[in-house]
Amino acid sequence: MSRANLKKDYQEKIVPVLMKEFSYTSVMQVPVLEKIVINQGLGIAVADKKLIDVAIAEMTTIAGQKAIATISKKDISNFKLRKKMPIGAMVTLRREQMYEFLERLVRVALPRIRDFKGIESRLDGRGNYTLGIQEQIIFPEINIENVNKILGMNITFVTSASTDEEGYALLREFGLPFKNAKKD
Repeated sequence: MSRANLKKDYQEKIVPVLMKEFSYTSVMQVPVLEKIVINQGLGIAVADKKLIDVAIAEMTTIAGQKAIATISKKDISNFKLRKKMPIGAMVTLRREQMYEFLERLVRVALPRIRDFKGIESRLDGRGNYTLGIQEQIIFPEINIENVNKILGMNITFVTSASTDEEGYALLREFGLPFKNAKKD
């Protein structure tokens, strides 16, 4: 049904808007969304190993693609951390899964956040954007009865844009609800 609605929108609507806005001479100059990386840092998992498995299962459900555990690179005795211990979960989405996730995020998950007034519009200087989410329960795929710990996550949108302005315009056109959206 909505397999690639956003991909079609990108090709038919977003590309012409960005070409006009930035005076591109070729469609190949228009920035694209390359990937979406969802990451969960679980420092508390040092004490409770089952938390990693729960986080991986939840993230796999949210993303529609298998999540993997991230492991520590070095020992840190103050945090009771050993090298190669699982300390988080992540998944990288590309192509169809990426567009499908983005559509669910914008249309379903973000509007479910309590007192939602839009997201910050600070990019990283190279046209990429990271969105921090406080609770995984905003996603409808997560059954609240089965959640034993509220976990946050970072969602990074990696674009081919060379400037923040171009990256911001691309993500704005995809429908990310920025607080100070300058829509004409």
